[in-house]
Amino acid sequence: MGAAGRDFHNFNVFFRENLEYDVVAFTATQIPFIENRVYPPSLAGRCYPEGIPIYLESQLPELIEKHRVEDAFFSYSDVTHEHVMHLASVVMSKGASFHLLGPEDTMIKSRKPVVAVVGSRTGVGKSTISRYVFRSLSWDGWKPVVVRHPMPYGNFDRAVERYESVQDVVGSGITVEEMEEYEQHVEQGGTVFSGVDYGRILEKAEEEGDVILWDGGNNDMSFYKPDLTITVLDPTRPGEEDKYHPGETNIRMAQVVVINKVNVAPKEDVDGTVEAARQLNPKAHIVLTESVETIDKPELVRGKEVLVVEDGPSVTHGGIREAVGARAAKLYGAKLVDPRKYAVGSIKESYTKFKQMGSVMPALGYSKRQLKDLERSVNNVPCDAVLLGTPANLSLVIEINKPVARVKFEAKDVSKPTLQDFVLESARHFKG
Repeated sequence: MGAAGRDFHNFNVFFRENLEYDVVAFTATQIPFIENRVYPPSLAGRCYPEGIPIYLESQLPELIEKHRVEDAFFSYSDVTHEHVMHLASVVMSKGASFHLLGPEDTMIKSRKPVVAVVGSRTGVGKSTISRYVFRSLSWDGWKPVVVRHPMPYGNFDRAVERYESVQDVVGSGITVEEMEEYEQHVEQGGTVFSGVDYGRILEKAEEEGDVILWDGGNNDMSFYKPDLTITVLDPTRPGEEDKYHPGETNIRMAQVVVINKVNVAPKEDVDGTVEAARQLNPKAHIVLTESVETIDKPELVRGKEVLVVEDGPSVTHGGIREAVGARAAKLYGAKLVDPRKYAVGSIKESYTKFKQMGSVMPALGYSKRQLKDLERSVNNVPCDAVLLGTPANLSLVIEINKPVARVKFEAKDVSKPTLQDFVLESARHFKG
């Protein structure tokens, strides 16, 4: 049971050559357009020469009955503990057993040191912290290589993907969500690996770098066994630390907990998030960081009426009303134009599905059709400029009929010792 990420990894490392199991199906949810396909034979291995079919999660009860399924394995992230147990009830009501695979069964051991940046929720700022860690290691003489949590939403056949330039990212035909994560790393000189087969990905990454930097997705655990786990928390959503799977696991596993966005949240929420982290993991070092935003063309935004396009996952299943784009626009005195009545197709539908969204547009582009819906929706909005809060430079993949400005955001230390202090201290142990 998955969402085209953790489920494929769990299959590859635990089930693919395991003759004790016959995997009859994947189910898919959370991400649009990933069902009604086949996990390809080239990845499924010799035991599955026809590949493995992928169905909607809503078909789970009938699949259990049809195939006389004995075991269902839950394999995706950023859901409440309650959600997990409701699905367990569905599975068990049909007579099957319900399972979760843990780190010992799913984490691959690297020959190189691994620093894992993971989160308690989607949208906490993992990639911001990953870029910070990348720079810290680079300045200390290391050659880090970024391995990003999988997002094979457009193509399941790419076992190993490698990106080292913006042109690599834009020209690959990947989805907007993938662009959001890869583009910001290559813009600062990093090389990013992703794909579907993380054993083969690790072999390639180890050839190019002397430390592996795992950049987590959603609030999932690392696919590689970390030498240092950094878990990022978001004080703008206080009280969620022990309510989401597997985010709570990440907090409990961390050596360092980063409370990010402390410049955005009220002090009492920052203090509450710190205390929650201490309760869950008394041994972890806790550091505070600000998430500082800048706009590349502020003259297009200052005092103007703007459409803000935000990072898709953060304002959809991540549950955030508005993200960094809206905050930056308001700091520059801009007025947000509510795009909801101008949205069309699947973009319009997203406002019905994710009712918490505010006066922003999600950067959704999981298919060519949805990318066209996004283009039409953006261009329908009457405004002075479009402000991209998404890390993806959408103007490279859709035609926008208005001036475009982009938001950049970086982590800034506000506590001592700093996050860099802990990263470099761990790096010294790697050398030892």
